Amino acid sequence: MKISQSIMLVALVALLCGCGEKKENAQTSEKQVATSQIPALYERQGELANAAEWPKTKEKVKELKQKIAENPSDVKPRLQVAVIYLSEARITGEHPYYYPAVLKILDDVLAIEPQNFEATTFKASVKMSQHQFAEARELAQKALKINPNNAYVYGVLVDANVELGNYAEAVAMSDKMQALKPSLEAYSRASYLREIHGNYPGAISAMKLAVEAGLPGSEPQCWAKTTLGHLYETTGQLKEAEIQYKEILAMRPSYAFALRGLAQVEKESKQYDAALKNLENAAKIMPEFSFHEEMADIYLLQGKKQEAADKYREVVKMLDEDARSGHAVDLELCKLYTKSGQLDSAIAYGLKEYAHRPNNIDVNHALAEAYFGQKNNEKAKQHIEVALRTGSRDPELLQVAGAIALATGDKVQGNRLLAQAKKTNPRFVL
Repeated sequence: MKISQSIMLVALVALLCGCGEKKENAQTSEKQVATSQIPALYERQGELANAAEWPKTKEKVKELKQKIAENPSDVKPRLQVAVIYLSEARITGEHPYYYPAVLKILDDVLAIEPQNFEATTFKASVKMSQHQFAEARELAQKALKINPNNAYVYGVLVDANVELGNYAEAVAMSDKMQALKPSLEAYSRASYLREIHGNYPGAISAMKLAVEAGLPGSEPQCWAKTTLGHLYETTGQLKEAEIQYKEILAMRPSYAFALRGLAQVEKESKQYDAALKNLENAAKIMPEFSFHEEMADIYLLQGKKQEAADKYREVVKMLDEDARSGHAVDLELCKLYTKSGQLDSAIAYGLKEYAHRPNNIDVNHALAEAYFGQKNNEKAKQHIEVALRTGSRDPELLQVAGAIALATGDKVQGNRLLAQAKKTNPRFVL
């Protein structure tokens, strides 16, 4: 992020922490705390500032803040601002600003109404986005007791249980969500659960339903189409993936993740310069660390080791900034340090994440890859067995698993896993 944006973030964090308040303010009642000022709407930058909805968003927030000023005890406009800010976080990628801001607003609502269902559920969503998965699950379970008939809270429970490695419970929550309200959100979660259980045709079918359920051109529908595109990529259907990304950009030219998707297709086709250009354009729209990480990956493929190393260091700085705003980034750092060959650091961060969610397949995949890089095949085997327990057919996972099996002398298993990777994606280079 730019320096000026960082200063604004520090100012917000100071406000939320009460750093600038007099000592006696700590003794105020809950209702007095709840009347504190609503954090400002973050000014969009670049192409996003020209989006058609931006003036309407600013006007709506202004209107809601006026309602809050007139009636501080009314929680409805506060919740509406929280929803808008959550949407802005997704659209702009300014998570270090918006997530603390939303938590501030929601805590004010809960100070007025401690059993408010929406505030409790939205807070669980924010904790999910910050990778505070156990706390998110606890909050969602609390919300479920308040209202057991709301589909949204079941969605949060799907996500939290997936991240914690409770896959059977995630499936049960997904089934309840779909029974209550078939929707883009329900179909997309069903798609992901099918994917991690190795059913790519089923995952693609469910994500198509999610796309059809979305409002054309809306951010949620664009997200669903991007995810569908990624499923096509994973299964080697690059043309179909490209179609999804181009359709998104025809409706929403500033959708950065579609630009990233095109870059991934171009990378697979070895059009590295075109891929870098799309990633650079995406990064101008949104400060998303993964865009920069993928640039570094391409630099490595081009043999530009110094450029890759510089870019990886830039990504570490971005992740550190996210961490300071409450975002857990240990898994991301584990993967990053594995790519850059800093395996001791990779394992250290991987184990920190493993301590919080030892049953998650992605965490175990990352640790297996790092240990394998160190030639610690026994540790690698231990973690890869957990990573395979859902029957995933992800080619990258199967490639690592196959290499570990071969290294530990199990040629039959190793060759079988590598064959499965090629079956999922015939284009996959082993």
